[in-house]
Amino acid sequence: MQISVELALTPLQDDFEPPIKNFIKDLRNSGFTVMENPLSTQIYGDYDKLMEFLTEEIKETFQNLDHVLMTMKIVKSNRSDYAANF
Repeated sequence: MQISVELALTPLQDDFEPPIKNFIKDLRNSGFTVMENPLSTQIYGDYDKLMEFLTEEIKETFQNLDHVLMTMKIVKSNRSDYAANF
């Protein structure tokens, strides 16, 4: 089963950019399809493989930060080829 996941990492600290950049770099190096925009990052792939990967990445990120918020939305289907038709 294919899924699309939207992620927004929000470190609750003054120096918030480095953890966000590190998280996005890890996503880019994952082998999954990754798309970024100024507000969030989307990652696409097989449910079991992607969720296993994200579980480890989120856990590692949380272990490295004292206060952090992760927002995640999951859609059942790979929407990486979506193009607005309006």
